[in-house]
Amino acid sequence: MPEIKDSMGGSPLFAGGLQMGTEKRTEKRTEEQRRAEALALLKHILDIPSVNGKDREQETAVYLAEYLKRKGMDTRVQLIDEHHGNVIGVLRGKTEETILFNGHLDTVPYGDINEWNTNPAVCAEQNGRLYARGASDMKSGLAVMAFVLGELAESGCVPQKTIVFAGTCDEERGGLGAKEIIKEYPDLFPKLLLIGEPTSCQAGVAQKGCIWLKLSVSGKTSHGAEPWQGINALEQGFGLLADLREELMREEHPVLGRSTLQITMAEGGIAPNMTPDRAQFLADIRIVPPLNEKEVLNRLKCLIEKRCDVYNGGLSFAPEISNYRMPVETGPKNQWLHRLKGFIGDDAGETGINYFTDASIFLTAWPDSPALLFGPGEPQMCHKPNEYVEISKYFEAIRVMEKFCWYIAK
Repeated sequence: MPEIKDSMGGSPLFAGGLQMGTEKRTEKRTEEQRRAEALALLKHILDIPSVNGKDREQETAVYLAEYLKRKGMDTRVQLIDEHHGNVIGVLRGKTEETILFNGHLDTVPYGDINEWNTNPAVCAEQNGRLYARGASDMKSGLAVMAFVLGELAESGCVPQKTIVFAGTCDEERGGLGAKEIIKEYPDLFPKLLLIGEPTSCQAGVAQKGCIWLKLSVSGKTSHGAEPWQGINALEQGFGLLADLREELMREEHPVLGRSTLQITMAEGGIAPNMTPDRAQFLADIRIVPPLNEKEVLNRLKCLIEKRCDVYNGGLSFAPEISNYRMPVETGPKNQWLHRLKGFIGDDAGETGINYFTDASIFLTAWPDSPALLFGPGEPQMCHKPNEYVEISKYFEAIRVMEKFCWYIAK
């Protein structure tokens, strides 16, 4: 197992050279007391604003580091800049084989406050639900992992495999936190990557990849009354992206369905009576396995050549990718998936998510690590007003995660 050192070059984290928590709980708590503590943990981190691009995401990292330290784990906050920081907690095991638990600290903006029935910056409990930005995506999954690992550490358990908890910043944008983990610890090579994204307590086995495509189009201007004299850059751009959408939708994944392409911005035009000779587009593309960035670009290139051949050099396209996250899937025969579904119980099903997670970044460094998703949040509530998590599902996720962790501990 690779040594993990602090950013100032201090002692290896796995050697206990950082903030080693030493307190052990001696009294035995009732199940009601444990549930109250777990709920209080989630409510507290929901009350810490961590909107990406606005708040100091590292404040959530500091709180979780202190919480896990009190429980007996080695912890540190991996500072990146003024606003960004990761939390890393380690429960050292009997072997150097590593399991990586991951969740992100940041949330998307609140959106239109008038569409919320409660204050999105403050956790509100109503009718068996907790409402706040991040309740489903994904502070509830983050709290599940932190609580269960804290309980395991506090019990004095030394698991068979070392468990590393990484709460990462900036997942909702560029993945700065995950990239920093890889940069500092490139030789981690976890045997399993478990991410607490919202799956409604089902086993998440796949996620779509993401491509943000910028497309610049050059055509030929003409009088609006004589469009045949020009080459309409706007129409050509819309047509090319429609062709690419149709091309990508040919493959269908058994869990994720089909790829999607959505035009999210279009600019162009000179005047109402002039054919536009310049246009720019932004497109959000979500791809299913086995598609990847290279395959999409190859198909786009073929479509471009086909269109440009018609105009003998009068039309050109310049595509540019501003963000790429690979699609991720874990096969049905994976032993970790089998165990997770067994702990979920008779209602266990396999699901996939349409959005990207930090798994798509981690797997660029550790491509052989299987990745699973499991969390209590509701996928359909992500990024929406009145985001919530069911309290009963939060406790159910803790039950499953406790069994999973004790399996790791054997």
